[in-house]
Amino acid sequence: MSRILLADDSPHAQRMGQRILRDEGHEVITVSDGAVAMLRLKDADPDFVIADISMPEVTGYQLCEYVKNNSGVPVFLTAGAVEPVDEAELWRVHADGILKKPFEATALLQAIGRFAPREKKRAAPVAPPSGPPRAVVVLDPDQIRAAVTVALDAALPGIVQEVSSRLMAALTGSGRKPSLPE
Repeated sequence: MSRILLADDSPHAQRMGQRILRDEGHEVITVSDGAVAMLRLKDADPDFVIADISMPEVTGYQLCEYVKNNSGVPVFLTAGAVEPVDEAELWRVHADGILKKPFEATALLQAIGRFAPREKKRAAPVAPPSGPPRAVVVLDPDQIRAAVTVALDAALPGIVQEVSSRLMAALTGSGRKPSLPE
């Protein structure tokens, strides 16, 4: 079907958009900011771009303007349900539409469906694809750090309890783990 570049600094929005689009057979390339999206435009050669209006560094508005000036690919901008959208800016950058988050599958697929995939010659794959289309994910150190922090925050109380119990057992020489109050 189509190759879609999805630029959003929210991992949740990326996962939701990716899931909806991949389930319909689209190839999805996700990036976490507009600057990386600009870099990926040439090698990704997307049929469609979806970009969050409020990304840091390069906003969705700026990315849209760049895409329209350099490729003419359809661009839909996204915004949170209560996030203000500058209609004049949408018009100025020639956005093809606006989608509200969290993504509603029907609205997202209708937006994509408005634009038939461009016929273009793509490089033949090295091997025939097996299974569903794959997504290309650009690793973002800040996202990885955030995910690790969340995981550690969740695990820390159990780790502290286990280490404290073992330390008490070692210090008391009992060899058994006394239970500590939590």
